Amino acid sequence: MQRAKDTLATIVAPLGITFNGPNPWDPHVHDQRVYERILGGWSLAAGESYMDGWWDVDDLPGLFERLTRHRFQARISYDMRSMFSLGRALIGNMQARARAFQVAHEHYDLGNDLYEAMLGPSMVYTCAYWADAETLTDAQYAKLDLVARKVGLKPGDSVLDIGCGFGSFAKLAAEKYGATVRGTSVSSAQCDYARTHTAGLPVEIVLEDYRDTTGSYDHIVSIGMFEAVGAKNFRTYMQKAHDLLKPGGLFVLHTIGQNTSTQVGDPWIDRYIFPNGVLPSVAQIGRALEGLFVLEDWHSFGPYYDRTLTAWWQNFDAAWAQLAPRYGERFYRMWRYYLLGCAGTFRARENQLWQVVLSKGGTREPYRAVR
Repeated sequence: MQRAKDTLATIVAPLGITFNGPNPWDPHVHDQRVYERILGGWSLAAGESYMDGWWDVDDLPGLFERLTRHRFQARISYDMRSMFSLGRALIGNMQARARAFQVAHEHYDLGNDLYEAMLGPSMVYTCAYWADAETLTDAQYAKLDLVARKVGLKPGDSVLDIGCGFGSFAKLAAEKYGATVRGTSVSSAQCDYARTHTAGLPVEIVLEDYRDTTGSYDHIVSIGMFEAVGAKNFRTYMQKAHDLLKPGGLFVLHTIGQNTSTQVGDPWIDRYIFPNGVLPSVAQIGRALEGLFVLEDWHSFGPYYDRTLTAWWQNFDAAWAQLAPRYGERFYRMWRYYLLGCAGTFRARENQLWQVVLSKGGTREPYRAVR
């Protein structure tokens, strides 16, 4: 046990991290078995041992920022479970149609009470746009309106919202801009909420995998869904969007991204938060859209996700007394690790947030970037 402790301490020391140290990002160990556990399972073991209460840290985003900035994952060897996951992703298609609804069952269908408490009145579960906003609600509304303006939405336009979430964009597009919207999602809980949220508006909400969508639309938006598509399906997704978009139409792809290309996600995130999720790189998106779309604009505002995740955590933590009887203490620790840990990866600028504007056939005049 002492040998494992010394080994792990030596690995993290160059990162400015000390076990039981004085800094707010230093982990405090409650169970000495944690060192051997982490050495045997790295990311997955670190998250699970945190969920089990074996260690704590005051500044979780600060810890993750240091681990991410120093590319800690690249410094270590993969454990057997990680190698198995990588091999499975390389050989198979973890985001095939048969698996499309898994992330909904395990994440998005957890309970609308959880998401109402965490997300607030906007009910938007993607990065907010804080450029001129002070509150989470205002920043989320600004983001939705930004997307609408990027496609040049006007009365009578038909819009396909792939991965429509709780229907917030569909509601704005129909109410403010007079558009007709078809929203698709693989989450039955989200669809139920979205139908209520958009009742009386020219909005259709459908429980559907993107590969099964039909029709022809003036514009397409996809806000925070591409992360579930999978590297093997990026081209399929772009081809489908191309087929559904009318000539001259605009497509806004809002997605988390990362600085390097990969086939798999973080093992702990994959196990407990977003099964089968893979963050795309610039290169992967470029290859996927090549020959299908004209790239009109690429807007990067990843640092806003740090602030968004922190706001979600504050909302969730404030509502925990009401949520605790249903979800339990281990869920609380898991959710804290998820939200604040991810905040640290965005703070380190390893993870990004991109809004990419694509056109089918190009625009007649130079596209005017909207910010």
